[in-house]
Amino acid sequence: MYQYSTNGVCAKDITFDVENGAVKNVKFTGGCNGNLQGIASLVEGMEVDKLIDKLSGIKCGNKNTSCPDQLSKALLKIKNHNDK
Repeated sequence: MYQYSTNGVCAKDITFDVENGAVKNVKFTGGCNGNLQGIASLVEGMEVDKLIDKLSGIKCGNKNTSCPDQLSKALLKIKNHNDK
């Protein structure tokens, strides 16, 4: 299980697993509960690279980031660490 502390969003952190290149068990702590449950459900089983591409750069209101963007940053961090 990975844990990522978010920055600039309402959710405090994101926990998730990566199994065989796919994201599993995504949970956001804090934030808009219904929306974040929906995001977690939609991304379940998707490939890490596809999620990074789809979620990266999404903004929430006037912020430069969002909870989906923060998930993409978390996945990119894990991917870059594992590629070393």
